[in-house]
Amino acid sequence: MCGRFIAKTDHAWENFFTLKKPPPRFESYNIAPSQKVPAIRRVADGNECELLRWGLFPFFAHGAPPKYHTINARVETVATSPAYRGPWKRAQRCIVPANGFYEWQLLPDGAKQPYFIHLTDRELFGFAGLWDSSTSAEGETTLSFTIITLPASPFMAEIHNTRKREPAILHQDDHEAWLAGSAERAQAALRSYEGELMSAHA
Repeated sequence: MCGRFIAKTDHAWENFFTLKKPPPRFESYNIAPSQKVPAIRRVADGNECELLRWGLFPFFAHGAPPKYHTINARVETVATSPAYRGPWKRAQRCIVPANGFYEWQLLPDGAKQPYFIHLTDRELFGFAGLWDSSTSAEGETTLSFTIITLPASPFMAEIHNTRKREPAILHQDDHEAWLAGSAERAQAALRSYEGELMSAHA
């Protein structure tokens, strides 16, 4: 899963994510669910970065937060879960930029040790996400997203040793397929990042 991460905008974002204009200024070292954070969506004339709420409000929720957690969507059920199958079918895919994320390891004494995980081949990367739009009876629209998770790789399974999940980190050459490709190409982009290109410390 992914429950906390880091993101801070800089000049590298525009080229790395092929944005049509600079992203909104943002910096946080402990992003938590329900916060508004940068997310990249495909629009008519290119890729746009804007602030979306973390924790997906399905369109049928009428602007109200669901009673269940929607910060992460499991890749195994993303096409069938009531909350996510609509965005998946409508190709409402997004990229959530990050500089690193946190996971917790269960220790033998029952304590939990947080770890910071980042990539060794680049400082900036993007999680695969889905977004949706939900409008309340008063006409207020909430744009929100969820981060897709995968079964943990051997590297991540040692750290996240309870649920053994990991966020779907996109390779740069899969950005286009994820944002604008077919469902088959998007599905193929959901693969574990190479453990030898990741680093973690307590």
